[in-house]
Amino acid sequence: MTLFFTSDTHFGDWRPLRIDKRPFKAPPEMDEALVAAWNEAVAPGDVVWHLGDFALGPPADYIAGLLDRLHGEKHLVTGNNDGPSTLSQPGWRSVQAYAEIDVEGHRLVMCHYAFRTWNGIGRGALNLHGHSHARLKPQTRQYDVGVDAFPYRPVTLDTILASRRRGRESAP
Repeated sequence: MTLFFTSDTHFGDWRPLRIDKRPFKAPPEMDEALVAAWNEAVAPGDVVWHLGDFALGPPADYIAGLLDRLHGEKHLVTGNNDGPSTLSQPGWRSVQAYAEIDVEGHRLVMCHYAFRTWNGIGRGALNLHGHSHARLKPQTRQYDVGVDAFPYRPVTLDTILASRRRGRESAP
């Protein structure tokens, strides 16, 4: 079992195509590319923490179909664009606004939003977030895990930490 993190997929949403200049012609093309990239990275027995803004716009049955197609056990830390059609899906193992977990000797504080300070910051805890679509200047021990910060796929903690050491990977 491998643990992955991601955010801001915005399935079904036109806005990332315009605002974030994602290289897709329309949401259906983006959605298919995101599903393919997710499933290339994540195996069925893996765990994924999605830090918000999973989908905006599609009906509940479309969102349910996406969750069924995406590999792994999925946890949602809610974002500002996650409405009732996303939050009510049985495909989520858990749904919450905030989470803290321990992984490989690291305390992770997870929220959709970047924090200026967080629980355990003075003891080395890391803040994983989304929402900013790779536009915020990175702060010490704070990481944007969104698909605009990484190449449209969930990533491991090792990949997240290595990105800071070698310079952030750019999306294709």
